[in-house]
Amino acid sequence: MKHFPPDREVTHCSVKMFNFTTTVSEFLLMRFSDTRELQITYSFLFFLIYSAGLMGNLLIVIVTTFDRRLHTPMYFFLRNLSIVDACFISIIIPQASINSLLNNRAISVTGCAAQIFLVTLMAYVEFTLLTVMARDRYVAICQPLLYPVLMSPQVCIQMTLTCLFTGLLYASLHTGFTFRLSFCQSNVIQQFFCDMPSLLKISCSETFSNTLFLVGSILVVGVGCFSFITASYINIFSTVLKFPVKEDQRKAFSTCVPHIIVVTLFLISSSYVHLQPPSDSGSIKDIILSIFYTVVAPFMNPIVYSLRNKQIKEAARLVMKKTFLLRNKT
Repeated sequence: MKHFPPDREVTHCSVKMFNFTTTVSEFLLMRFSDTRELQITYSFLFFLIYSAGLMGNLLIVIVTTFDRRLHTPMYFFLRNLSIVDACFISIIIPQASINSLLNNRAISVTGCAAQIFLVTLMAYVEFTLLTVMARDRYVAICQPLLYPVLMSPQVCIQMTLTCLFTGLLYASLHTGFTFRLSFCQSNVIQQFFCDMPSLLKISCSETFSNTLFLVGSILVVGVGCFSFITASYINIFSTVLKFPVKEDQRKAFSTCVPHIIVVTLFLISSSYVHLQPPSDSGSIKDIILSIFYTVVAPFMNPIVYSLRNKQIKEAARLVMKKTFLLRNKT
């Protein structure tokens, strides 16, 4: 295994006269900027966004855990979604910010594989959880009498574990198929984190089957979940519009709007990032789109839910009030 200096790009796939193939032992990621001052500025900016997103998601986890009034299926799934979002934004941004501050572009092959596995896992679990949350709203509004049975605590746990275990399988397959390829033409990834489209671009192996599997699996999972969510909300809206009391309609819609916003935000950003071919050279557009998918969407989720949910805002006030009182006593 040959080691390449941090700022040296591998440009040759093989050396035939010695009859061996040169393989990379590390990859080089894109910088946020080539200007040192901007690197530091962007690092602090992204770290502030990361900190705010992490605190927002952890606040929802704490509030929905300790307030017994929020021990319902809807808030159970929201708590799990916030845990996933907190993990999602913790995979990329802290390391990218630190690397930018230290002016270090290198990431090991093992680290790159771990990053791809975790990002793929979190993205899959997030989208399937959003799909399960659509079913929860459908049963609550369209089949309220069966809600305690269809969305019992046991069923909720089973659906969450199904999202997790199928996500582990999904991420393992994609990571395994990606790293069975050879990387010897270049070790420069045109992205500020490891992602599958960028790695396929620099592989010296035949990548048609990998690309077909990547696009096909994304379409199957994405279209399947999106179709289920769409069908659920068509039934929900048709049922809500039949409510005789306008106030009941408003309450029903208010529980659905945050979920629709979050699904739209996540689906548009993730689909655009994964289904467009990576450019030959990194651009600011690629970075912005990737930041939107990996940072902005998880950052916005707690804001969207908390701003439109009176119960969460009230529970958050109570938690902060109790915390303040406990600090004063000590």
